[in-house]
Amino acid sequence: MFYRENGQFKTSYRSDQQIFPIRQDRIAVALFIAFVFVAVPLLADDYLFQAILIPFLILALAALGLNILVGYCGQISLGTGAFMAVGAYATYNFMVRVDGMPFIAAILLGGLTSTLVGVLFGIPSLRIKGLYLAVATLAAQFFLDWAFLRIPFFTNNSSSGAVSVASLSVAGISIESPARKYLFCLLFLCVFALLAKNLVRGHIGREWMAIRDMDVAAAVIGIRPVYAKLTAFAVSSFIVGVAGALWGFVYLGSWEPAAFSIDRSFQLLFMVIIGGLGSIMGSFLGAAFIVILPFLLNSVPRLLGVTMSVTVATHLEFMIFGSLIVFFLVVEPHGLARLWSTAKEKLRLWPFPH
Repeated sequence: MFYRENGQFKTSYRSDQQIFPIRQDRIAVALFIAFVFVAVPLLADDYLFQAILIPFLILALAALGLNILVGYCGQISLGTGAFMAVGAYATYNFMVRVDGMPFIAAILLGGLTSTLVGVLFGIPSLRIKGLYLAVATLAAQFFLDWAFLRIPFFTNNSSSGAVSVASLSVAGISIESPARKYLFCLLFLCVFALLAKNLVRGHIGREWMAIRDMDVAAAVIGIRPVYAKLTAFAVSSFIVGVAGALWGFVYLGSWEPAAFSIDRSFQLLFMVIIGGLGSIMGSFLGAAFIVILPFLLNSVPRLLGVTMSVTVATHLEFMIFGSLIVFFLVVEPHGLARLWSTAKEKLRLWPFPH
């Protein structure tokens, strides 16, 4: 009833290929962007920024990068946490070793460093796939964890093995307050989400999806598996590296290798599976679910007067994650994004039965 396309005619290829071809979508997205950029910084408190909004934005960016590799190209990766660590430590080294290095430039250089490492560990994907590729990326996780823990160069010879960052500023503007950190991360997420959406809509995205569906058939019709797989690893690692730099500098402030352990890799994989493989929207939905669920498990029992220890809440969180992963793999492999798409389709047809 409220979601009709009647009268919205498309008279050119440009209008037909828009990201949001339906007028209602364009209006809703414009209002939502205005809300998150203007209203949220004015209405949210510091706790909401630090506990939910900032980690959601950064983890959504990391899930977006992983979704390009796993969801669109079909290459399984269990080393996403390690690539986040590469981005964080590379950005840190650029900041401390290059005088006057702009913060944004250091983040992008950290992403490029993560790209090089990701392509290096993505080379085995040219010969192996499936479980064997997952083990290869898992080896990257263990190796990089060891390197950042044992090689003093990466931590600028820190005796504790942990690194900390000084006050952050961009073009002379301090971004120390939670609201400014939120806006800073939000800008990165919007830019990279737009770039990712255009990539998967273009020829490179179609090549990724052809490799995902059947790599042998894709090679027969002229798609180069080497180029497609390595570009997927490169783009994914770059976005994940930028997310790692934001996680370390903006959210944590100081960190050690345990902040990017294999648990982080599995958490991001859970986001992609629950949110929806091969969906930009799924990256956002999965990150929102993973970030908000622990908050609800801590808040709802307290509001109901039920006492729940931290240990019980943590185990319950893992049980819910596991159950939902099994549920979505069996019932709806495309995750929350597919459920959202189905709801929109029903709105288009309601109240008609067909």
